[in-house]
Amino acid sequence: MNKISLKPIDKSNWEEAIELSVKEEQRTFIASNLYSIAEVQFLDNFYAKGIYLDSKLIGFTMFGIDSDDNNYWIYRLMIDKEYQGQGIGIQAIFLIIEEIRNINNKNIPLIMIGYNPKNLSAKIAYRKAGFIETELSSWGEQLAKFTL
Repeated sequence: MNKISLKPIDKSNWEEAIELSVKEEQRTFIASNLYSIAEVQFLDNFYAKGIYLDSKLIGFTMFGIDSDDNNYWIYRLMIDKEYQGQGIGIQAIFLIIEEIRNINNKNIPLIMIGYNPKNLSAKIAYRKAGFIETELSSWGEQLAKFTL
């Protein structure tokens, strides 16, 4: 059985991470991994992690405490197009939730996410992982929450 794990994005794997890509029709739904790796350098309390299938980097996530509402947010989650449709995204969501639980020394009660309402793959994956949709954001994303 293949093992899914999260590992920090660092100087050993950042170039591999920026080579990952989603399907053409999904590109408008998420910022590039290159942009996200740059962005995380300027966000306090945020983490960039590679999603690994055994020892192969197949996805990327970025999560942390948003300073606007002091909740955890999953800002990015992507699985490379070659590995989509295998349930890996949902497994990755569960790993992210577990990691947040392990670092949540401030007893923050929520994990929030936002996604394009047309992104049905994200909608289904987050719902299966236990996220509950709340409202549409002012910037047009569907918001959903997970209670820790």
